[in-house]
Amino acid sequence: MTTSALETKTLTLKKENGIAEVHLHINKSNAYDLEFYRELNAAIDDIRFDTDIKVVVLMSDMPGFFSSGANIAFLKAADPRFKTQFCLFCNETLDKIARSPQIWIACLEGHTVGGGLEMALACDLRFMGDKAGKIGLPEVTLGVLAGTGGTQRLARLVGHSKALDLNITGELLTPQEALDIQLVDRVFPQEEIREKTLEYARNIASKATYAASNIKLSIMNGKEMPLNVAIRYEGELQNLLFRSQDAQEGLSAFLEKRKPNWTGQ
Repeated sequence: MTTSALETKTLTLKKENGIAEVHLHINKSNAYDLEFYRELNAAIDDIRFDTDIKVVVLMSDMPGFFSSGANIAFLKAADPRFKTQFCLFCNETLDKIARSPQIWIACLEGHTVGGGLEMALACDLRFMGDKAGKIGLPEVTLGVLAGTGGTQRLARLVGHSKALDLNITGELLTPQEALDIQLVDRVFPQEEIREKTLEYARNIASKATYAASNIKLSIMNGKEMPLNVAIRYEGELQNLLFRSQDAQEGLSAFLEKRKPNWTGQ
């Protein structure tokens, strides 16, 4: 068993047995500013360079909130040019999550709105508690749009017309409503959401993680390509897997009718 932890002003990074947990504790509602995103960016870089980490869970330690998004007072006081660069930095940071080889899961135990949802959208999977509160993108009520991936990632996830509807109305959904449109992938009883998410993470981390990583890259990168190019890309990733230790072990274990011993290589 290997464990480590790193704590900053706004978050805590914990690592154990192939799983990283990123705990947000910015303030009461996890309303963020540039300091948080700098610390999140550093935590993501730490995780990306750690070859032992296979799955990451992003969660909040603040009761009632995953995140309410950007700190409105911080944005109101900032120069427009600064706000533009801030959004660019946020987008570049979140894109690291989307393109990381690790599987990222957002564990949503409280309200997840605005930039909080945009963080969750950058993750590969979103699990929510059944009493976690509301989820959505209300930026239109401030006279702006969801500018850190909200219009684009939401459209690719739930379809363009539904994303347009949610963005132009600012409607907030219940966990079940979010599940119905596949905005979140699973809804668990509120008292079980964290443990169920970590249980899922442990299950993935115990299996063929090199294959899981390439499956993620194939899906996430392939959706931006024409179909014939994406299928060729899929084939190249499969060629890498055919040469891996895990593929040899998986095929042998199947033929020998035994449980495979995965190494992640």
